[in-house]
Amino acid sequence: MNYSDLKTLFSRCALAATVAMTTSFALADGLGEPGRDSGQPNPLKNVYFGEEHMHTRNSFDAFTIGVNQTWDDAYNYAKGKEVKLSTTGERMQNRTPYDFVAITDHAEYFGVLKEFSNPDSPLADSDFARGIVKGQTDPKAGGPFFKQLLASLFANEAMPEYSTRELRTGMWQSFLDTADKHYEPGKFTTLYGYEWTSIPRGANMHRNVFFKDKAADAPFSAFDSVLPKDLWTHLEGLRKQGIEVFAIPHNSNVSNGWMFSENEFLGGPMSAEYARRQAVNEPLFEITQTKGQSDAHPALSPNDEFAGFELFDNLINLPIQADKSRGAFFRQALATGLYLEKTLGHNPYKMGVVAGADFHSGYQGNEEFGFNGGHGFVDDTPQKRLNPVPGLSGGVTALLGSAGTTAVWAKENTREGIWNAMASKETYGTSGTMIRLRFFGGWKYPKGLVNDKNFVAKAYKDGVPMGQDLPKKAGDAPTFAIWALKDPESGNLDRVQVIKVWANPANGLPMEKIYDVAWSDNRKPDAKTGKLPPVGNTVDIKKATYTNDIGDTQLSAVWTDPDFDTATPAVYYVRVLEIPTPRWSTYDSVKTGIPVPEGIPLTIQERAWSSPIWYTADQPASAVHHAAPMPHPDN
Repeated sequence: MNYSDLKTLFSRCALAATVAMTTSFALADGLGEPGRDSGQPNPLKNVYFGEEHMHTRNSFDAFTIGVNQTWDDAYNYAKGKEVKLSTTGERMQNRTPYDFVAITDHAEYFGVLKEFSNPDSPLADSDFARGIVKGQTDPKAGGPFFKQLLASLFANEAMPEYSTRELRTGMWQSFLDTADKHYEPGKFTTLYGYEWTSIPRGANMHRNVFFKDKAADAPFSAFDSVLPKDLWTHLEGLRKQGIEVFAIPHNSNVSNGWMFSENEFLGGPMSAEYARRQAVNEPLFEITQTKGQSDAHPALSPNDEFAGFELFDNLINLPIQADKSRGAFFRQALATGLYLEKTLGHNPYKMGVVAGADFHSGYQGNEEFGFNGGHGFVDDTPQKRLNPVPGLSGGVTALLGSAGTTAVWAKENTREGIWNAMASKETYGTSGTMIRLRFFGGWKYPKGLVNDKNFVAKAYKDGVPMGQDLPKKAGDAPTFAIWALKDPESGNLDRVQVIKVWANPANGLPMEKIYDVAWSDNRKPDAKTGKLPPVGNTVDIKKATYTNDIGDTQLSAVWTDPDFDTATPAVYYVRVLEIPTPRWSTYDSVKTGIPVPEGIPLTIQERAWSSPIWYTADQPASAVHHAAPMPHPDN
């Protein structure tokens, strides 16, 4: 079967799925999204899907790997328009357009390197500039010059001629103007943003910074400081000027345990003020992207059969495995946050969930079938992606995943609407799929609530949505209302799970329990173990196809915690799993005949992770043991 045949077959499957979902989306209108595309505000909120993390040629590392995709290209692709991949010339088109996009080019050398190829720019007239440009087509020739750039980042010392204030403000204003040009309130939203790229010895401490409606004069870069607390000081100063802004950490999986430590970054035990500032400045966390997911790891959650999803363990640009400590993954961070709150009075890790791409190719590749690599000439062809030779960051290129997708529940698709939804944490992240997910928590929701025509209105009235705290109430166990609807162009739903996290009161160690609360196909949990049997697998590896004759189009539940302890603070979040479908590596293998490298997944169970809901018990603060300061990555 050739590529054209594959594409035709997949299109027919997608059309059939879309037709089958007409009834389900009519139900979606009855559950809080009436007239989603009307452009009018909806007090019960609509879900909007978007990208919150991507790079164009205006990021120094993207440019050095051959990328010439512009801001215009990135926005047009997100809107569903056809664009050309700059490295291969391949025409690409996003099958399902996004509702909003944030381009987050690196603050370090923001927009500067692309000027090296502009003959009218004074920046182009140097051996360094000519070497970087040559490296776009000849990686060996450009290698020494790219190493100079990396060395400046690792040393936190900018090359002064390429980091002047004038350059930064000028390039930044050009970006803001382009974002404004593509902004269509009610239809397509462009968010102002950039990436702050702190990277001590390859330990990822990166944050993406987002503005509401007004932006700073220039990005704050790691050359200004590599310390998160200094970034927060900058953001706090902007808010005093009336500029609303927050930051989102990402890739804690390769932070070497630093991202969610019990200690201040490069310092001693965390102070109450540090915890408070982190919570205020960082309301969200990016749970998955091309360099792996940061929800959980089998080494930390051995009883979670789905924790081995899209793992990427190497430090950035170093062939060294990151420390899989309790400071590296979201689930452990939630427990650490509860433990610190007991002592400090503030929870630094009270974060909602988003997801992104981190593609350095100027497009958002959230579809397995349409994955064209995310890192310029490093992985822009199937041959390169399936090459078992260590590639990006010392890992096998085939370990890189497709893009995640952010979903927000907002009253309208505007900058204010999207930003406010993110700031309030009524968000969730997916592995790329566009699952619709509602998650509410309260006390004594009736069992039939999810089938009520006024489900959403009643759920808001009598409880809270994802991202919020349960209201105080003594005695009763909390009840959660959950509703999930499949992506019409992806696999049916396997199950819905509630993941409960708490901290051991004695030592603060993370504790977790996973509950299957709704599932497809009338399966029965094992009578002895309580374990739910697998949903099955319809994937034909040789053809890269699957069928949706297993799983359900929607799943819902009203669930009460059977193990609730009023004295123990806890966090609850939802994970929704699809049935297995072909991973991009299998699609590429079928297209080319190249075998998938050993150890690389052939299928994928796409999923969504909700923002949590917190239960905080009334407990007096008490002295608890703090872990010793973690070793500095430089040591």
